[in-house]
Amino acid sequence: MAYRELFVVEVKEVLRLWVRGRGYRTVARLLSLDRKTVRRYVEAAQALGLSRDEESRELDEDLVAEVVSAVVPGAPRVPGAMREHCRTHQGLLEDWLEEGCKGPKLVKLLGRHTGVVVPLRTLQRFVSEELGGARRGDTVRVVDPQPGQVLEVDFMELGWFTQRGSGKRLKMHALLCTAGYSRHQFVWPCLEQSQDEVISGLEAAWRFFGAVFPVLICDNLKAVVEVPDPIKPKLNRSFIEYAQSRNFEVDATRVRKAKDKARVERQVRFVRDDYFRGERFGSVSEARVEAERWCREDAGMRTHGTTRRHPREVFEQEELSLLNPAPTEPYDAPRWADVQAGREHAVVVEYALYSVPYTVGEVQLRVRIDRATVKLYHGAKLVKVHPRQKQGGSRIDPVDLPPGKAELATRDGESLQRRGEAFGPHVGEYARRLLDSPLPWTRMRQVYRLLGLAKRYGGEMVDEACARALELEVVDVVRIGRMLERGLVRRGLLLPAPKRRTSSNVIALRFARDPKEWRSCGATEGEEPDAPA
Repeated sequence: MAYRELFVVEVKEVLRLWVRGRGYRTVARLLSLDRKTVRRYVEAAQALGLSRDEESRELDEDLVAEVVSAVVPGAPRVPGAMREHCRTHQGLLEDWLEEGCKGPKLVKLLGRHTGVVVPLRTLQRFVSEELGGARRGDTVRVVDPQPGQVLEVDFMELGWFTQRGSGKRLKMHALLCTAGYSRHQFVWPCLEQSQDEVISGLEAAWRFFGAVFPVLICDNLKAVVEVPDPIKPKLNRSFIEYAQSRNFEVDATRVRKAKDKARVERQVRFVRDDYFRGERFGSVSEARVEAERWCREDAGMRTHGTTRRHPREVFEQEELSLLNPAPTEPYDAPRWADVQAGREHAVVVEYALYSVPYTVGEVQLRVRIDRATVKLYHGAKLVKVHPRQKQGGSRIDPVDLPPGKAELATRDGESLQRRGEAFGPHVGEYARRLLDSPLPWTRMRQVYRLLGLAKRYGGEMVDEACARALELEVVDVVRIGRMLERGLVRRGLLLPAPKRRTSSNVIALRFARDPKEWRSCGATEGEEPDAPA
């Protein structure tokens, strides 16, 4: 009878029957074994201390294991011709292994040098057993995460499709998202692996799942990770801002370590074969509609090979209630830029002008631009927020300008009038009369001149001068300046004088001077005074 290896239960039964006094022939007949096979196992057990008396070693699992290992199943193997051929050229194989050659290349090189083509599997066994070649590492199954914790994300290539209308042949990619616990998944077809597509795919995933996962595990996409590192990867700033807005954390895997996100990697072939192959999509939008239906009805309701449950049902029953609520507003992806604030206290952002607080000075600023706002940062400090303007527009906040410059820059005549009222009611009224024009901003410099006179001579004197000028309907800031320069108010000449008639048809002017005032210092009484210059 040909040799066959006995099962552990059969070995134990052989020894048990022998200990009870049965002979080799009886044991062989009862178990349908060869008598020589029975004797070989019994003799091995006797050598290990098993006997039929009371002092015998106990027949347990350890003894059975030792008996099985002691019984050598037949004669040693004789190496084949191909193994001997590999041993003969062992030196060549070792040199090629040091250069990094793998199995298929080793077969070609060895066949080229010796003329003998060694089977690939034979050569691989020789390298592994006798040359200490690289072996595949052991795989340790990681325990599943708790419900509602992790979403694994990966970009994959689906394949080629022909675009309807243009007839172009394009390659379609997809962002694949898989829940770590329930294995419920979402597929987002796209044409490129950019940051916009990553964010768009995640936004669609939150809508599909109806919630946001607190932890996102992804590989080292440039859209997410700028500098890969197994300990401290440097994440993309724009993606960090997106993670902050959606309240989730990013856990980047190690480079070329697919097992760090094994659950989503395991689904790549399934998605490509079951969803994409054989379909005739004419556009990305068609592929996205079918992908959502496939994820919900086909992949979501299948019996998963590992969990043996329906992923969609597990997600809805055990995970959905533990996740963060899904966003209600679409994400406004910001853009960042560097600008220089100059002495004009303004910056140009995307062809629009925005004011900068004058206290900031001439420094480099970081600008965050979104759909509604423009934010200016000096280092980590937010210095100004403006509503977003169209190209060619401007947004000048008077608060940002230096004192005294805001009104002119913004053509704010009302503010100038209020500043005039602070010096006196007649100064304010005079400023209003100066600005009473179809183009009031063209006369703002005259108001600035009036305010300057008030600062120089005092509000009381300028207010009195403005009052007298308004009585005569004289609206000219130059006249006010002359009155103040000549000290007319200081000498009391601007006080109202009584009206007197010089004749029946002539009325004395209010500001008429007495002839004695024009008398020169050298003139004597009775002489004519010099004519005024």
